[in-house]
Amino acid sequence: MTQHVRALVPAAGQSIRFGGATPKQYMQLLGKPVLAHSIAAVREHPAVQAVTVVLAQNDSFYDGLVGPLFPEVSTTTGGDSRARSVLNGLRYIRSIDARCEWVLVHDAARPCLAASSLAELMLLGLASEHGAILAVPVSDTLKREQAHQRIDRTVDRSGLWSAQTPQLFPLDALLRNLQAVIDSGVQPTDEAEAMERAGFHPLLVRGSSSNVKITCADDLPMAELILRRRQISNTIPPTRRH
Repeated sequence: MTQHVRALVPAAGQSIRFGGATPKQYMQLLGKPVLAHSIAAVREHPAVQAVTVVLAQNDSFYDGLVGPLFPEVSTTTGGDSRARSVLNGLRYIRSIDARCEWVLVHDAARPCLAASSLAELMLLGLASEHGAILAVPVSDTLKREQAHQRIDRTVDRSGLWSAQTPQLFPLDALLRNLQAVIDSGVQPTDEAEAMERAGFHPLLVRGSSSNVKITCADDLPMAELILRRRQISNTIPPTRRH
């Protein structure tokens, strides 16, 4: 039986760490805003029936830069944190689509999501009542800071994963648990944390290191390189076998 899935892209952040007058989700990447690439990536999967983007109340970029590229994408207004923006988005989706069962939350500034990673997440996540997220095992040695950027100790990295997006959860469960966490005074750093605090154990689906998040200006050239290589590989004809 086909599951009813909608994608939610929170794009209300002000990009304080990125710097400059233009939020990172609207920086140009191969001729289009970063956000446009992120929207296009989640639309790749046939089970994703619609996309909603959450915008800042004072957003002055979307209508001119992104909206014309995706006239079918709906928008709503976010809150004063990522968690509250996602919560607003979930409420909006529930108000316009009573049939929606699952929501796929994806970072606005994660433009390099591969179709194969999304397909794996959807395949495994829709079969898990606890939901699922893309993530990659931590490979670097981790150090805990003592003070003033001096090392306190090395952290055991075994069993540690670096969370990515998309993150896929049953809509009503995520709406209920995210609301409860925010009401308790906690601001979860991702959707999985809200589910974890409610006793859920989301599935870790191995993603790719190429699914980079644009955090600072130095990340844009890396994202461009990843997307250009992907474009080239998609245009190379398969080798004929004799």
